[in-house]
Amino acid sequence: MREQIKSWQHVFKLDPDRPISDDELRQVCCSGTDAIMVGGSSGVTYDNTADLVKRIGQYEVPCVLEVSDLEMVVPGFDLYMIPLILNTNDSQWMIGQHVAAIEQYSQLIPWDKLVPEGYIVLNAHSTVAQRTEALTEIDTDRATAYAQAGDRLFQLPIIYIEYSGRFGDMTLTAEIHRSIHQSQLFYGGGIRDMHSARQAKQVCDTIVVGNIIYENLQAALDTVQVISR
Repeated sequence: MREQIKSWQHVFKLDPDRPISDDELRQVCCSGTDAIMVGGSSGVTYDNTADLVKRIGQYEVPCVLEVSDLEMVVPGFDLYMIPLILNTNDSQWMIGQHVAAIEQYSQLIPWDKLVPEGYIVLNAHSTVAQRTEALTEIDTDRATAYAQAGDRLFQLPIIYIEYSGRFGDMTLTAEIHRSIHQSQLFYGGGIRDMHSARQAKQVCDTIVVGNIIYENLQAALDTVQVISR
């Protein structure tokens, strides 16, 4: 499954704390997206995560959990994505919480299913930026340096550009894409229709579509058309 990530071009991200009907979930899972990512920055619990993965499990689409809190870790996912916030001054978001989790649960961790992601968080007003004290006011040189550190120094399989609810700077994203060599570039934030999906897909490897699912499902489903077969 880890190797399959390299072929992902489009991912839908579902938040366990936001309601979605059975029919809406069916449409998302059967849309042709490459994978479903489950995750959120707040209000995510063991119970609502377990309920969502059980519902997604009816479908054949790969399903991964993005672990933002130990409370949400439940069995049943194909992979577990582990964020490391590259542009933070608070080491707990880069290594501290990870060490604490390993210390407590090392015997239970499915190491072969873990995939680290190097996050570069760039929307200062987002929950994730405020929670992790991300250094969002950075120029292109600093942003690409963070990306190269994740790519070359830490050899992370994924670099994730996160604008979280706002459509980001595609010129900056393109520069980051050009600066890395082995990491896969994920982009998430403000993809609301086919046009913004195409713009983002032109400058990254994988787009992540989230909020629009809950606001305009048809517009979200249309974004799957960016996948080239």
